[in-house]
Amino acid sequence: MATYLYRDVNQTATNHDKCTISMWVKKTVNGTEETLISGHNSDYSRFKIRFRNDDKLDAEVGYGGSWYSLITNRIFRDSNAWIHIVMAYDTSQGTASDRAKMYINGVQETSFATENYPPQNNDIYLVRDTAHTAIGRYYYNGNYYGQFTGLMSHVHVVDGTMYDASAFGSTDSTTGEWKINTSPSITMGNNGFTVLKDGITYTDQSANSNNFTLSGTLTKTEDCPSDNFSTLISIYQSNPTGGFTNSLTTAISNDDSTWRSAFSSIATPPSGKYYCELKWSSGSHLIWGAVSAPTTAKNNFKDLTDSYTGEYISMYGANWYNKNSSQGTYESGIQLTSGNIGMMAIDRDNNKIWWGLNGAWGGSQNPATNTGGQSLPGDLDEFWHFAISTYSNSGAGVYQFNYGNGYFGTTQITSEGTNASGIGKFEFNVPSGFTALSTKGLNE
Repeated sequence: MATYLYRDVNQTATNHDKCTISMWVKKTVNGTEETLISGHNSDYSRFKIRFRNDDKLDAEVGYGGSWYSLITNRIFRDSNAWIHIVMAYDTSQGTASDRAKMYINGVQETSFATENYPPQNNDIYLVRDTAHTAIGRYYYNGNYYGQFTGLMSHVHVVDGTMYDASAFGSTDSTTGEWKINTSPSITMGNNGFTVLKDGITYTDQSANSNNFTLSGTLTKTEDCPSDNFSTLISIYQSNPTGGFTNSLTTAISNDDSTWRSAFSSIATPPSGKYYCELKWSSGSHLIWGAVSAPTTAKNNFKDLTDSYTGEYISMYGANWYNKNSSQGTYESGIQLTSGNIGMMAIDRDNNKIWWGLNGAWGGSQNPATNTGGQSLPGDLDEFWHFAISTYSNSGAGVYQFNYGNGYFGTTQITSEGTNASGIGKFEFNVPSGFTALSTKGLNE
């Protein structure tokens, strides 16, 4: 069932020529049209911000059948980053280019494939009374189109004021990155609203009570603009996994007896200690472990040989492998099978990896005390990714990672384990000294 929010605007706007839209989004599919926010009126006047199927960003206003768009030259295909988008309008301006301004991560966009500004004094059918507003889909003529399947946070729509991006974010003085202002000082106007600020709240969190109705199911995730969590990638391989779902946390292996691989989108640097969980839901074969960054450029880490650049270490059944060479049983009782949850811990300070099952590391294995585990085989100055290689000949394989989001697919963890770092939510206890693979985790 498609998930989106909607409401009908039924009061007079503070100024329907002026408005500002600010939102943080994490895009998880490419090559597909996806609408972030839209407004529509019965006389075919409309408003829409969307990713097109060529992955360009398009901000469009329309009046009675005439459409005016700012379409970027820039292509948005990064599935491992939150993007801050601001669109600011004041159609009362005499100079056309002053009537609509787009900001991406705090910087005004000036390079457009299409640069067609709205006419002077035309209404913006997002805050205008009689508009039907939708978040996460486009509403037109009684139907919804272009579902957004990624993550979205801190959606502010301001009625009557044209703000620039600095009202909603700032540049970090240490990292130089654009960071969120979680409590902007803004005047909302009559039809302004704030939603998705705290978790999955779709009631208006401004003072206006311009509440939305939910269609479908919203899933709360720890992944947010303040702490970007790892997802899955396979874009470097010529033979990638069959597909990804659940905002790139679930890998699907086709039922075609072909090995395929996927890697964590964030890699562990040469220092620090990191933890993740993996639920094997269905499928016939699974290899799970870690690969050095050069390895991700190959077809899949299961079939690599010593002649390739890169290193990898893995578990397959009850045995652990150094590259493609079996080293025998890893630890009695540690064998991930369908329906169970595996654990992986990588210690880059000591360059070791541990595997566990359903909350137990097995025998005397203990990442917290650097007991047991296996040494990473090489490339120790490289970044390393958590990785899987999958194969299925008995229906589609489903492999669900929890990098700290607190879910396996759409199923919330059942009993949160202890986690001294406080970063992320996991099913089992995170070993002392270890943390989630996220931007905050990298800075622990």
